[in-house]
This record gives sequence, C-alpha cells and structure tokens, in this order.
Amino acid sequence: MSFTDPQVPTPSPRSPLRPLPKLIFASRWLQLPLYLGLIVAQGVYVVHFLVELLHLVEAAFGSQTALQALISSIGYKTAAPIVTLNETVIMLVVLALIDVVMISNLLIMVIVGGYETFVSRMDLEGHRDQPEWLSHVNASVLKVKLATAIIGISSIHLLKTFINADNYTDRVLIAQTVIHITFLLSAMAIAYTDKLMSGPAPASH
Repeated sequence: MSFTDPQVPTPSPRSPLRPLPKLIFASRWLQLPLYLGLIVAQGVYVVHFLVELLHLVEAAFGSQTALQALISSIGYKTAAPIVTLNETVIMLVVLALIDVVMISNLLIMVIVGGYETFVSRMDLEGHRDQPEWLSHVNASVLKVKLATAIIGISSIHLLKTFINADNYTDRVLIAQTVIHITFLLSAMAIAYTDKLMSGPAPASH
C-alpha cells in the first residue's frame, strides 16, 4: 500500500494550448531574426575595432596614412598639422575603442538577456561560462542593466567631447552634458520604480 503526503500537491496534467493562444505564444519566435541581426551588428563592431586598433599600431610606427585615418575617425582638429602620434590622439582613439567594447557589452546583454527573457530558455544552468546576471534576469533587471550600460557609454562620449572641446561649440557641450544628466536621472528613476514594484522582502520567521 502506498501513501501520499497530503502536504505535497499532486501536479495537474498540462492541457494543450488552444490554437489561437498557441499561435500568439509562438509569435515570440518572430524576435529571433532581430537577435540574429544584432549578432551581425556585433561582428561589424569587431571589424571596426580591429581596423582602428591596426591604424593605431601603424601610426605608432610612423605611418602617416594610418595617422590621418585615425584623426579623421575621431574628428580631431587642430590649427597646427599633426605629423606624429600625440597623447591627445592616443587618448581619443583608446576612448573610441572602449566605447566600442561597451556598446558590444550592451549588445551581448540585449541578445542573451532578451532571448532568455522573451523567446526561449537557453538551458545554461551549471555551465561554467554562464553570465552571473543571467541566473536572475527578468524584464526589470534587464532594463536597469541596459540603463546602466547606456550611462557608461554616454560618459565615454562626454569625456571624448571634453578632451576635444576646442572643436565643439558651447551649445554642443551643454547639450551633451544635459543629455548625459538626463540618462543618469532616467536610470535612477527606472531603478527606483523597479524597487517600488518589487516591494519589501517578506520577513522570515
């Protein structure tokens, strides 16, 4: 004779979805081409990073063609002609490379976190390379992390502008500063709203 624990609920059989709910639920796979497109964009960023890095190395060894390509890409202008790689150009190029890396990190968060949250499970539990944040990711956590990443990217852009401030008008400098502050306040508002919606943690007895 077998006994069942009355405190353990017996799982109810899962009923199949009706045709319309099944179609609506399956429509989430329409997002798959979007995430695949972001992977292609990630590849474009990798190529751009390697090209800029190659130009930086070539300019360090005295290549004028690479130096002019770097100056053109970062939008650096000065009254005196630049014939050798100087500290300002190096700093602007490195910041541009960091900017590419941060945008690439943002793409990874959107691709992995978005697919896991809105499309299908990736079954990465126990995998040694599973991102730490992916174990507790949801729509709210993803929004906060994306807002934080955007602030970091905006900070890099603002720093590049300040270093190259002679080539920008006061209006542009003020506008970029206001935009950065707006991003910062928006991220704080998103995080605070998420905290309010999560509610207080239940007290343990």
